[in-house]
Amino acid sequence: MNTAELLVKCLENEGVEYIFGLPGEENLDVLQALRRSPIQFITTRHEQGAAFMADVYGRLTGKAGVCLSTLGPGATNLMTGVADANLDGAPLVAITGQVGTDRMHIESHQYLDLVAMFSPVTKWNAQIVRPSITPEIVRKAFKIAQNEKPGAVHIDVPENIAAMEAEGYPLKPSPPEKTYASFQSILKAAELINAAENPLILVGNGAIRAHAAAALTHFAEKLNIPVANTFMGKGVIPYQHSLALWTVGLQQRDYISCGFDHADLVIAVGYDLIEYSPKSWNPDGRLPIIHIAATHAEIDSSYIPVVEVVGDISDSLYEILKRADRQDKPTPYAVQLRQDIVADYCQYAQDEGFPVKPQKLIYDLRQVMGPEDIVISDVGAHKMWIARHYHCDRPNTCLISNGFAAMGIAVPGAIAAKLVYPQRHVVAVTGDGGFMMNCQELETALRIGTNFTTIIFNDGGYGLIEWKQQRYFGESAYVHFGNPDFVKLAASMGLKGYRIEATADFIPTLKTALAQSVPSIIDVPVDYSENLRFNQRLGELSCDT
Repeated sequence: MNTAELLVKCLENEGVEYIFGLPGEENLDVLQALRRSPIQFITTRHEQGAAFMADVYGRLTGKAGVCLSTLGPGATNLMTGVADANLDGAPLVAITGQVGTDRMHIESHQYLDLVAMFSPVTKWNAQIVRPSITPEIVRKAFKIAQNEKPGAVHIDVPENIAAMEAEGYPLKPSPPEKTYASFQSILKAAELINAAENPLILVGNGAIRAHAAAALTHFAEKLNIPVANTFMGKGVIPYQHSLALWTVGLQQRDYISCGFDHADLVIAVGYDLIEYSPKSWNPDGRLPIIHIAATHAEIDSSYIPVVEVVGDISDSLYEILKRADRQDKPTPYAVQLRQDIVADYCQYAQDEGFPVKPQKLIYDLRQVMGPEDIVISDVGAHKMWIARHYHCDRPNTCLISNGFAAMGIAVPGAIAAKLVYPQRHVVAVTGDGGFMMNCQELETALRIGTNFTTIIFNDGGYGLIEWKQQRYFGESAYVHFGNPDFVKLAASMGLKGYRIEATADFIPTLKTALAQSVPSIIDVPVDYSENLRFNQRLGELSCDT
């Protein structure tokens, strides 16, 4: 057995199902070892795509997704997806090939210090410098990647070490034990909730990672407290629930901003500051905050909790609930606020304007998708509309990258989602800019049999940047480009392609696309003049009405 074979045995021991990546000269021994392994190696068309697949796999399963590259340019290509997983709290293990240790001290072909390079975008990383330490490095990597707050780790494997004879055995994984909040913090939180007149729950991705959706919904119902979620907290309370105030996180005032204006207590549950800066909803630091999470609060001048309830989130919510009582306190403002939010959402239900308004497109998408079907959003102007208008019944049914917010994640992310949940419908929603960054992975999707649908918001430019340019300067520059014929592109790759010519065609076309046995693309001309109308309308929003 050589080091590469021992490495693969350790990965099998960790329950790895897939490794996403590209072959290279410096990872040949690892690839050879994988030929005799039950782990499925999925050859991607770009290392960034491989890392995004591992990223989304980790976010959906809670188990570290694994990606592999060679050294030099392969490793640099991998970094964007690794950074995305790290800032989004998705467990990921990146493995890179490397030159032999005999030539690291001199200028050498394609050599970069990958341990130094990956250090800023990972929780931990290390190089295997002796065969015997392989089991310890692999076990430590997975433990760190999967422990709260999850993130990315990196293992660097020099080619001469990979080929060396090795002795050893995988180390037994030890799942983390639950920790529980202190009695004093629970009692203090209950006292604050009892005293509040207009409390508001702000829930983030940490609650989803902790599988706390049922506990959170029960907590909100029993205490009659409205709930707003971050982009990455969608589905933690069903969107049709009377206490759901839907999504917060746009970088401007919206209806939900009025909820924070009227609040006298914010109960932050599994909230990560990276999802939505507290300076946007608590700029002067006036709001008292209860922090309920698996880890202590990050330091921020606008996020200084009165009490931190640190431990298993579901247990903390149930224990607070035993000591809190708000049944006699109505929430009339929250009721009216929800009515306003729902009315704003529903006003586009019958809109037939063409090109399609983004609100209408997303409204219709929601009508077709089932409660467990999955939408993967890319990054761009469409992400803002997905965040605001695509609502969820269940956690992890709308995935938005909002920590690192990397363009190009939707198509490779949809491949991972379809691997995890092959029986569900999966839709990748992307702009034309983000689509062209990783559209080559549709060949990967076809090759491995992951049939999902990609919806392209086609406006011929970088719409989010133009939105901001128009908002701040009244003009735009350097954001427009041309596109290929996406229907012909799909056909050339052996996929199904569709173009929307009238708004009423979208729903039947989507149903047809989702029924295909191969990946499909729907090209939708979109009316992004709605972006500035949205700014103007909400700029006139008064929280007193």
